[in-house]
Amino acid sequence: MPPITVTQFSSWISGDGLKRDYVSWDEISANAKLAAISGEDQLFPVHNGFDWKAIDKSLSKNDPSKNGRAKGAAASTISQQTAKNVFLFQGAAYIRKPLEAVYTKLIEWIWGKHRILEVYLNTIEMGKGIYGIEAAAQQYFHKHAKDLSRNEAAQIIACLPNPKVYTVKPESRFVAWKSNWILRQMNHLQSDKNVQALINKK
Repeated sequence: MPPITVTQFSSWISGDGLKRDYVSWDEISANAKLAAISGEDQLFPVHNGFDWKAIDKSLSKNDPSKNGRAKGAAASTISQQTAKNVFLFQGAAYIRKPLEAVYTKLIEWIWGKHRILEVYLNTIEMGKGIYGIEAAAQQYFHKHAKDLSRNEAAQIIACLPNPKVYTVKPESRFVAWKSNWILRQMNHLQSDKNVQALINKK
């Protein structure tokens, strides 16, 4: 794991604080792994780092010729988010995106899905100044990441679109809605052979 990422350092110097505690793959609940895939990137086990259909859909929504203004953001897979969080920086997308694409391909080739998901769950922001699934589990539920229930894992992952705004504790309206949606997706995906092969990998 990186000693500190640019995003984490920025959080610390901005006054948001920095809570993190990196843990190994075996110390992360299968519920958290399944919730992350279900909520953030359902094709993660099988894509090459990019979800081209989601990107195409996002670009069509962002086409100014269609409605005069952009409505959505470019789709980001777990691999892309990991590349950005570990190696790059937030903002300045026109500079970052080409570099993000390069790092995404590199980690897909060198790390593979197992390692990418492990690093993702250890470095993603899951609340104001809270980074990684272990710190989030301790902060919100006073337990280790390996002990998270399905509901608890879904609640944490539900905050990811904007963890500073969509709070887990107290539970924001968005997190309440999104966590229920994630739980339904977990029920659909839990029997998928590619998902099972990844989250149960030792």
